[in-house]
Amino acid sequence: MSGMSQPPPHRGPAPVPPARPDASMSLLTHVMDHSLDEGYAEAAARRRADGTAGLPRSVKAKLVLATGIVLTAAVITLGAARTQMSAPVLAKERQELIDRVHRADDRADGLERDIERLRGDVAGRQREALKQHGGDQGQRTALLSGATEVHGPGLKLTVDDAKGSSSAAGGKPRENSGFSDTGRLRDRDMQRIVNGLWQAGAEAVSINGQRLTALSAIRAAGDAILVDNRPLVPPYEVLAVGDKKRLPAAFQDSVDGQYLRVLQESYGIRYTLSPADEVRLPAASSLTVRTATAAEEPKKGAS
Repeated sequence: MSGMSQPPPHRGPAPVPPARPDASMSLLTHVMDHSLDEGYAEAAARRRADGTAGLPRSVKAKLVLATGIVLTAAVITLGAARTQMSAPVLAKERQELIDRVHRADDRADGLERDIERLRGDVAGRQREALKQHGGDQGQRTALLSGATEVHGPGLKLTVDDAKGSSSAAGGKPRENSGFSDTGRLRDRDMQRIVNGLWQAGAEAVSINGQRLTALSAIRAAGDAILVDNRPLVPPYEVLAVGDKKRLPAAFQDSVDGQYLRVLQESYGIRYTLSPADEVRLPAASSLTVRTATAAEEPKKGAS
């Protein structure tokens, strides 16, 4: 039966290989087969190219820290060098600014002295004009207006703040004062004192060398008292020309004299009053001529 032919091979569909046991876990299989992400692979390649792939992690951290310290030190050194270089320039500019301020102050002081000198010159010319063209009437007008200095008998009144006036005084606060009392003499107190002297018969009055006229203003700037916008410093020396026997008594008996006594008893204001044989008052520096009339020259040949 050797001549018998073999049966033809089976030509049906190819047999299907059996399924893998882990076919249902394809995602986990993919992760296991490709455990190194492309990004990690690139990072590893860069480290190999830099020659640091074999270094331990601690050594790498130390290298990064050392590099940062070196950069920080370089920045600080550069900033310090620039500051040291600019310090002389800043000091020079500051000194130049100080010198400019001092020069400006000197110029202002010089101008103030020039103003005072010119003001005195003008006042002197005004007084001379009153004497020459007004005669006795002109001298009386100059005396009453404060245009000329005056001296004669009168009184001397020294008024000072209460002791420890920088802090609250022991006296009770004044009524309707609007602020706490500190034992300081106020501008309104000085106004009443001066008005009381005029009413008692004073012919001329000055405060700390400032001559008062009918146009003088006594005001306040904070705790300071101003006379014609000029600040006064305590103790306040008030001089008045008049009858040295009658003037002190008349002032003390007046309402304003009693007011000063109340200030002493209730608020600690200190004052002393004494008659004087001779007081000297300067001319008013703030006197301003508002109107003037030219004197008519006498006609020739007139008797």
